[in-house]
Formats: sequence, C-alpha cells, structure tokens
Amino acid sequence: MNPTTAEMPMSIHEQLNDSTFLRACRREPTNHTPIWFMRQAGRYMPEYRAIRERHSMLEVIQTPELAAEVTLQPINAFGFDAAIIFSDILPPLIGMGLDVQFVKGEGPVISNPLRNTRDIDRLGTPPANETMNGTLEAISIVAPELASRGVPLIGFAGAPFTLACYSIEGRGSKLFETPKKMMFREPAAWRRLMDKLVIVVGDYLLEQVKRGASALQVFDSWAGVLSAADYERYVLPFNRKLFEKIAATGVPTINFSTGTSSYLDRVASAGGHVVGVDWRMPLDQAWNLIGTDRAIQGNLEPVALFAPWRELRAHVDAVLHAANGRPGHIFNLGHGILPETPMDTVRRVIEYVHEQTESQT
Repeated sequence: MNPTTAEMPMSIHEQLNDSTFLRACRREPTNHTPIWFMRQAGRYMPEYRAIRERHSMLEVIQTPELAAEVTLQPINAFGFDAAIIFSDILPPLIGMGLDVQFVKGEGPVISNPLRNTRDIDRLGTPPANETMNGTLEAISIVAPELASRGVPLIGFAGAPFTLACYSIEGRGSKLFETPKKMMFREPAAWRRLMDKLVIVVGDYLLEQVKRGASALQVFDSWAGVLSAADYERYVLPFNRKLFEKIAATGVPTINFSTGTSSYLDRVASAGGHVVGVDWRMPLDQAWNLIGTDRAIQGNLEPVALFAPWRELRAHVDAVLHAANGRPGHIFNLGHGILPETPMDTVRRVIEYVHEQTESQT
C-alpha cells in the first residue's frame, strides 16, 4: 500500500523551503541577511589542510565521504546560512576526455588541451551519473545531514565559457589568448564546443538537484576577459541555454561572474534568480543594472578579510548600506575566500552581518 502524501516523509526541498538563504534567493523578507562564502570549505581551515596532507585534491573530490566531510567543516565551525558541496569546476572535463590534474604550486593543468577542431569533435558528452558519481554521492550523503540543521546545500558547475578557456589553454591564464584565438578563427567549432559543454554542465547540475542540492551556482570566472560585444556573441547564447535547461529543477539558480561590471546587465540577461557580483562595483549600482526584480549576491573584497577590524567593518557596512535592507541580498565575497584568511575574522564577519541585519523586515 502506497503512503498518502501526508504520510510521506518531507523532502529535503520542503524542509528547507523557509530557510533564510532560500527566502533571500526568492527576494522574500528574512529575519537577517544570509551569508556564505565562496570556497568556504577549503585551505584557510586547518581541518581541511589536515585532510589534504593525506589526500590529493582529486582524491578528496572523488571520495564521497571525504568530500562530504570537507563540505561540513565550515558549517560545523561557523554560522553560515548555506553550504556548498566541496568539488571543483574542472572534473566534468575528465569525463569528456581531458586529462585534468591539480598540480601543487601551479593549480589545474590539462595535459591534452584542445588544439584544433578535431580535438573538439572527439570530446564526449557522457551523463553525469557515469562520470561525476563521487560528487553526486557526496551530495546524497551531506544534503540530509544539512537539512536536519536547516542549512541548504548549494550545487555548482563551471559555465561553458570558463570551462572552454581551461580546456583550450590547458591551465589558468590572465588573458586566455589561446581560447580567444580559436573562438575568433573557428567560430563553428567554438559553437560545437560550447554546445557540448552546455549538455555536460546542464546534466550535471540537474543530477545535483536530484541528489539533494537546494540551489545551483554557475561560475563564469573568466567571462571578464571578453568585451561586451564578444560576450554577447560568443557566450551569452550558451549561458541562456544552460539557465533555461536548469530552470526545470525549480530550485534557485545563481549566475556568478567576475570582471563583468561594464556589461553586467548582459550577463544578468542570461538567466538566474540571483546574480552574483564581484567587488569592482558598489552593490547598489550593480543591483540597479541587473534590475531590482532579481536577487543579488556579494560583494565584499576577499582581501578585506586581512584588514584590522575597524577597517574591515567599514567595508562590510558599505555592502550592507548599499543593500539597504532590501529583500533579496545574500552577503558573500566578490570571489573565493583566500587561503591565509584568519578564521576568527570569518566568524566575526558572519556574526556582525547577522547582528546588523536582525529583524530587518
């Protein structure tokens, strides 16, 4: 006999529907401004460094129990209003046929980067449940634990352009000249690559929600190397496809990029319930550009966390003042937290943001 709806256990999404973070994503009033930090599970925490002394980056990502443990570390230590699954944007490329390694002192390195149209055509688009099971299983482990504490879990992936940059350059770069050359010289091949990435990233994000993620963030970390016109021609159509695809999940989506202040309105037009902004533009100006009918996430300068409290407090106050208590603000950094950030400072900022915005409705 099948249980009735009333008798069935409440789903994770139903349990967390009224959480402060998800309410802010929907621009609903909250009793304080929610706060989480990009890369909040990572190198600034001694608990994480202890794990990394025994395991490589890929081992942690691909071992569900380890990834779940690292995801919980900042939630256990601080009062963040959301968690983000511990992973990286590049592992989905492994399933497509690229050899991705995380090299100490260098960061991610791809030993067989895309160099011609034939390389692009050989890329596969396998389903995420075949290639990303470590991260997906980590979500299955950690999401119920977080839900029991009232903390939503954010799933994420890299945007097609940012993944294309790494796939072609083979490593990080300031300007990503090699990917841009291919983009300009081989526009048809570029479109094939971006379409493949939309398929892979879209499927991966859909699977994360099925496993328990309550929100999704798309990282377009390198979009800022483009002009507004080139972004609109070579990137925007594919980001729109991606956000249209993941809209079917019904969970809030966050559209994050860096260095795009001069065309933030075009970035926002790709989609996302929330637009993440970096520190290069005051938050109120950014909100006016994306439209007040959208939620916004940001935008404290990560290096400000190294300042003495009197200086740091002024930076935090400036962000809160720009938000002006308007529903739909999620406090975050303008990019990821830096490795040497003092833990006491992280704790103090979280407590201060909560205290300053309590009962703001």
